[in-house]
Amino acid sequence: MSIAESLQHQTVRETVRAGYAAIAEQNPEPRGSATGCCAGSSCCGPDGADDAEALATAIGYAAADLSGVPEGANMGLSCGNPTALAALRPGEVVVDLGSGGGFDVFIAGRKVGPAGRAIGVDMTPEMLAKARRNSAKYRETSGLDNVEFRLGEIEHLPLPDASVDVIISNCVINLSPDKPQVWREIARVLKPGGRVAVSDIALVKPLPTAVAQMVEALVGCVSGASLISETERLAREAGLADIVLERKDGYVDAMTGWNDPLYARVVSELPAGSKASDFVTSLNVSARKASE
Repeated sequence: MSIAESLQHQTVRETVRAGYAAIAEQNPEPRGSATGCCAGSSCCGPDGADDAEALATAIGYAAADLSGVPEGANMGLSCGNPTALAALRPGEVVVDLGSGGGFDVFIAGRKVGPAGRAIGVDMTPEMLAKARRNSAKYRETSGLDNVEFRLGEIEHLPLPDASVDVIISNCVINLSPDKPQVWREIARVLKPGGRVAVSDIALVKPLPTAVAQMVEALVGCVSGASLISETERLAREAGLADIVLERKDGYVDAMTGWNDPLYARVVSELPAGSKASDFVTSLNVSARKASE
C-alpha cells in the first residue's frame, strides 16, 4: 500500500470513528433518543428508543431476543439480523465486528450460553465504554459472564489465528477503507469449518458522484459500500467457501419511507424517478472457512 493510500484509509477511519463517537456520547446512559448510523439523525431507522426496537423487529429480531438486551444497547444501527443468520449454538466462540453498544453481542451471549463466549471488537473508545457499562446489566439479568469487548480495528483483529467459531457483523464492513483486509482477517481468525454471518449495506450499481462524496452518507452506511459482486469476490479471495448472498431491498425502501433526513438528502441526489433501493440494498452474507 502506498503512503497516499495509507493516509486516505486513515482519514476514512477517523471520519467514521468521530461519527460513531458522537452517537455514543449523545446517549451515554440507558434510555433516551436513539440516533442512527450518523450523528444527529437516524440513518438506519427512525428516531427514538421505541423506534429502534421497531426497526429491529422489522428486520427479523425476535421479541425474546430484544427483551434480553440491556437498555441503550440497541441504537438502531442494524441493517439485518446476523445472529439469526449465524444459527449460533451453545459452546461456540462468536465475534462481532464493529460491536457498538453491544446489541448483537448480548443476543449472541445468551445463545452460546455459559460454555460459549461472545466477543465484541470496536475501534471507537466511546462505544466500547458504552458496551462495557451495558455488560453489568447483561450479567445481572442473564446470570452469564460470557461477553467481553475489545478495542481494535476490524482490519487488524485482536484475536489469535483459528480461534473463533463464528464471525458476525451488522452494517459495519461497508465502512472499512480496506475491505480486502477485513475479509482476510475474518478468514485468519476463523477455525477450520468456522462460519461467517454478515448483514451489510451493498451497492446494486455505482452511486452517483454527488452521493458517493457525501460524508454523512459514508458514516451512514452508504457511500463506503461495495458492489454485491465485489463483496462475493473479496470473501472468495480471502479463502472462504459456500458463499450465499441474499438481498433485502425492502429494508432500504423502508428507511426512505421513515423520512430520515440523511436518506432524504441521498434520494434528492439520485436520478429523477429513482429510489434508494435501485442503488443500495441490505445484504446478508453467509460463508464458511474450509475444513483442513
